[in-house]
Amino acid sequence: MTQPGNRDIHDIEADVARRLRAAGCVFAEEEAALLLAEMLGSEAPETLANRLALERMVAQRVSGVPLEYVLGWALFDGIRVRVGDGVFVPRHRTELLVEAAASVTRAGDTVVDLCCGSGAIGLALAGRVPGIELTAADIDPRAVSWARVNLEPVGGHVFEGDLYSTLPDNLRGRIRTLVCNTPYVPTADIALLPPEARLYEPLGTLDGGDDGLDIQRRVADDALAWLAPGGTLFVETSEAQAGPSAQIMRAAGLAAETIRSAEGDATVVSARRA
Repeated sequence: MTQPGNRDIHDIEADVARRLRAAGCVFAEEEAALLLAEMLGSEAPETLANRLALERMVAQRVSGVPLEYVLGWALFDGIRVRVGDGVFVPRHRTELLVEAAASVTRAGDTVVDLCCGSGAIGLALAGRVPGIELTAADIDPRAVSWARVNLEPVGGHVFEGDLYSTLPDNLRGRIRTLVCNTPYVPTADIALLPPEARLYEPLGTLDGGDDGLDIQRRVADDALAWLAPGGTLFVETSEAQAGPSAQIMRAAGLAAETIRSAEGDATVVSARRA
């Protein structure tokens, strides 16, 4: 088949947008453009194969599969992060955590991304601060697989295991920047999450226990042993949980402060080792 004309492309995109809108997609036009670009980009000829592939992608999205899973990537901090079934999709609000961590990180620093998921935070930091010594870890083997896809090309090392237990011992007392986007949704609130998160993302990446802060407590408890003098731990939290999160860090012997972006509806607690 020949390259479709502009009218053909526009007709296809309009039809996809209509179907997505009927399925309840709020940003139907934007999503239609992304799906079309993925399958029928300006450099690719229209073929039966890619038209069928587009139809499969639209059907997935209409059924409720997160757009990022359908595309195979998520845009985070201006970078395409590879994602797929079974891994947490990075949120734009987490870019505040990246910004805060990057502000104190320099080339050559030892940086660790705990609960790394797809490795999006570590990848963004490597993009903002070239030359860091990057290590990441996650307990979920599916997340570790995606993190390796994203981080190994930039020199990152990814380990599978529970928090600090899987980190190389030579990092103990050397970490200058420790980032950890722990699950922080209270268990009782999981049912209130959008279906895309609740039905498709792993529960362990969302559920933070009764008050949402169980994993943060565990991260804070051992942070002093792993942070270098003057090193800083950054965790994402909610605006309502910021006070308790900061108190957890102070109880662990760290100097904590809250960073808030009203525009991005994002909250980060930084906790520095003296």
